[in-house]
Amino acid sequence: MSSVSEGRFLSSSVPSITRGPRRTTLLTGDGVRIEAVYTPCTAGSGAGGDGASEATAIVLAHGFTGAADRPAVLRAAAVFAQRAAVITFSFRGHGRSGGRSTVGDREVLDLAAAVAWARSLGHRRIVTVGFSMGGSVVLRHAALYTAPESGEFFAEEEHSSGTERVERRTRAHAERRGRTRAHSGAQVDGDRAMHTDAVVAVSAPARWYYRGTAPMRRLHWVVTRPAGRLVGRYGFRTRIHREDWDPVPLSPVEAVPLITAPLLIVHGDRDPYFPVDHPRMLAAAAGDGAELWLEHGMGHAENAADEGLLARIADWTESA
Repeated sequence: MSSVSEGRFLSSSVPSITRGPRRTTLLTGDGVRIEAVYTPCTAGSGAGGDGASEATAIVLAHGFTGAADRPAVLRAAAVFAQRAAVITFSFRGHGRSGGRSTVGDREVLDLAAAVAWARSLGHRRIVTVGFSMGGSVVLRHAALYTAPESGEFFAEEEHSSGTERVERRTRAHAERRGRTRAHSGAQVDGDRAMHTDAVVAVSAPARWYYRGTAPMRRLHWVVTRPAGRLVGRYGFRTRIHREDWDPVPLSPVEAVPLITAPLLIVHGDRDPYFPVDHPRMLAAAAGDGAELWLEHGMGHAENAADEGLLARIADWTESA
């Protein structure tokens, strides 16, 4: 599954924040059409009115085989909408979106398009919340797209921890250059409109190619074998790209130290896909830059996140 270049944000034209739910099709920088849904905040002052331009929007990134209209995604969106406007979308290869899933690589372009749409609607503060594969995507997105005031994200910091950190920044710099500057229509201001102001990763992996649990071994069979991709297409309604990653994208644990926005890592201690060493690796890589919630009895991703946890996450997005 090859990384590709990204041009400027393209989407259907939406003039301003409105009170009713709105569906649209977003066009990513590499030309994939993505279905997206905008739901205004259900609280009286969260959307519309004089404070619309200051309001927060939460962009929700689902897990592998999910989609904007799946019950777990709709439930999460309904809870988040009590605090802020919400944008849900289907990653490429999922739901009514075009293209094929690259299982976390090119999906960063889908999220960037959704974030840019949120800003085009008038929201100045964007929080990305991702589950499982979506969790890895929000982490990489936050490392690749930074706010204008944070400067060039790949610049070496005064107190850099050494060559490993510099190498991560160099890799991230190269990936972002490849994604944003190959098209003649690319615009720096457009790239900066795609940044997030806070990040929540739920049930995210720390590293690629993990096969340490039976569910992940089955998932690798679905992704890498022709028969598995047929199961994915007809059994899970997910169209999967047949090519390997080339080059391998920055991993979540490599991306985390590059994130300048507030970061929350949420993980269940009964996650059947990724054991608790994954969130602990992410939190350790972030140092003091992240908050870690290990949830007792929780399983995996949006299907395991109950309304109480979702409400706490929504509260965190307000205070972060």
